[in-house]
Amino acid sequence: MDKEELLALGLTEEQAEKVLLEMTELQKTVKERDKQLADLQEQNAEQEKAHQAELAQVKLNNAIDNALAAAGAKNNKAVRALLDLSGVKLEEDGKLAGFAEQLEALQKSDGYLFAEAQQSTFRGFQPGAGSGAPPNRSVDVSKMSYDELCAYMEQNPGAELK
Repeated sequence: MDKEELLALGLTEEQAEKVLLEMTELQKTVKERDKQLADLQEQNAEQEKAHQAELAQVKLNNAIDNALAAAGAKNNKAVRALLDLSGVKLEEDGKLAGFAEQLEALQKSDGYLFAEAQQSTFRGFQPGAGSGAPPNRSVDVSKMSYDELCAYMEQNPGAELK
C-alpha cells in the first residue's frame, strides 16, 4: 500500500505516514526473521549430517567389536590397534567389508591375541552321555520304596512296572 491509497481510505496525512512507517518496520522485522530462519535451517542441516556421521561411526565400532568378540579376541583394544580400520565399511546387510581379510591375517601372525577354541577331553562319568543302548524300561519295583518309585516314574515316564 502506498500513501495515496491510505488517504483514499479516509486516513489523515499524519495517520497515513505512521501506518507506512509501521509497515516498513514490520517488513524489516519479517526479513530479519526470514534470515534467522534460513540460518537456523542451515545449522539444523549441518547438525543432522554430523549426527548421521556419528551414528554411522557408532554402528561401525559396534559391528567391529562384535566381530572381534566372535573371533575370540582377548583384548579388543589391542587387536584394534593392529588393524587398519580406515578401509573397513559397514554394508547395508550389517557385514563388514574389508575386515575379514585383515582379521584372518592378524590371527595367523599374532594368534596369542585370540582365544583358542579348546575341546575338552572329559574323562570319567559324563552326565547325560549314554552308552548308546536304550534304557532298561522294565524294573523290579518290589525292591523300591515309595519315594524311590515316585522319583523313578518322574525320570522315566514310559517305564513298565513289574
